[in-house]
Amino acid sequence: METAEETRRKDMVSSWAALAVALGGAVLMALAFPKTNVATFAPLGAAALYWAWFGLSPKRAFLVGWAAGSVFFAINFAWFGETAGALIAPFGEFLTLGPGIGDAFFGFALPALGIAHLQRRAPGPLVPLAGAGIFAFAEWFRCEGLGVLGVPFGSIGYSQVDSPLAPLGAYIGTYGITFAIALLAAYAAYAVRASFRLVALRHAGIAYGAVVAGVALAWLAWPAKTLAPPTFRVAAIQGNIPQSVKARPEAFAPTLARYTALTLGLRKARVKLVLWPETVIVRALNLDPDLRARFGALAKFVGAELVVGTFEVFKPRKEYNVLFFFRPDGKVDGVYQKRQLVPFAEHLPLRRYLEWIPWAKEVNDIGTGDSPGVVDVEGMRIAPIVCWESAFSGLNVDDVRHGAQALAIATDDAWFGTTAGPYMHAQIARMRAIETGRWIVRAAATGISGIVAPNGRYVEQSKLEVSTVVIGEIGAPVATTYDAIGPLPVALVCLALFGGILAWPARRRVRR
Repeated sequence: METAEETRRKDMVSSWAALAVALGGAVLMALAFPKTNVATFAPLGAAALYWAWFGLSPKRAFLVGWAAGSVFFAINFAWFGETAGALIAPFGEFLTLGPGIGDAFFGFALPALGIAHLQRRAPGPLVPLAGAGIFAFAEWFRCEGLGVLGVPFGSIGYSQVDSPLAPLGAYIGTYGITFAIALLAAYAAYAVRASFRLVALRHAGIAYGAVVAGVALAWLAWPAKTLAPPTFRVAAIQGNIPQSVKARPEAFAPTLARYTALTLGLRKARVKLVLWPETVIVRALNLDPDLRARFGALAKFVGAELVVGTFEVFKPRKEYNVLFFFRPDGKVDGVYQKRQLVPFAEHLPLRRYLEWIPWAKEVNDIGTGDSPGVVDVEGMRIAPIVCWESAFSGLNVDDVRHGAQALAIATDDAWFGTTAGPYMHAQIARMRAIETGRWIVRAAATGISGIVAPNGRYVEQSKLEVSTVVIGEIGAPVATTYDAIGPLPVALVCLALFGGILAWPARRRVRR
């Protein structure tokens, strides 16, 4: 018979083993994203996490989850500090470690705590189902439920944009794909913990069969499998001005000259829309009528709608990150003000409480727009999206509900050089195309610019750090179920799964 000391020592060894497995799983999950892009690592890594959580007490599961999540997000967010970190030096590392630790708390630690409690209350075969639900809900909550504090990167579903699971995005979105991956992972871990007993394999087989059937049905019914030939010709301008150069006063004239020259070359291309990147013109365009007239003349010369990323400033002094639309006749067609700002870069959440922090005064205080700003361009209703906004699924669905037939994403990924950041951001845009069934034209300051079809595939694509013009066609949208439901119902169903199973009257531990 074991002594109390021997039992304690065994528990400690088991906890350290669980931590090692969880950390390894976190690394695997991170490698599912750019630049490695090994999509199969996502379910494998998640299975390691669930295996660890299934064997721990609530307290230890919480701590192991937080540690694993911190590793996952430290890898995924490593590019945050590139260029931008220098602005708040010596606190630049906060751009990675701060959001990473916070997202690990909401996205990994709390689900791990809930899963550990499940084992004490719910029937063993239902624990993986509820565990998948709480993980997917936590992902939605940290990305979009937290509002202005959300960091909407690192969603597991994004890693599957090129996998067979991608068509699910048209029905249950990114968070639904995350649920599917978590379900596969949780039942795999459950079967291993149960030493591959027949009953555990049977339940895992049911879960795997349900996912395979769901993917097959989604593929068969997916409208984006076949697309009508696109006919609406567009262009994205990628000037490749480094972030370290762009904001210098002496760089304004060369930047304007480069983008103007690239646009002038489109006169005979018969494009209907020309998209410039976010904030490529670092002046308040509403206060400069001569510059506005110059852009109007450029749009008229090319004979296309010209969309320019710039700023607006109003009195009392309030700055907005905006896109100016110039019609082919040279007149201003509309001005879109960015609605979803980047926390700790474009605004400081809870500023009045955080102003004592040394770098707080260095954080901008940009104004927040309140309108989707959908613009009709020769019969095609186009929704403007600025940078960070493309990572918020609910915001993009809202644009579709306001009549958007296509999305135009202007971004300034020059902040992140050739790190994984530009690739991750472009990957997110591809999932938005799948979710909404909309064509996307994307202009990035240094790349990746391109045109994405409703199936999430690039039809035209630029490379990083080249000066180029991407020209191609976009077309009519295809209907998706996700347009009608959006992310919130998916998240609530996941939460209901967890809550309902947690309240299950049967009480027994999970089989191991």
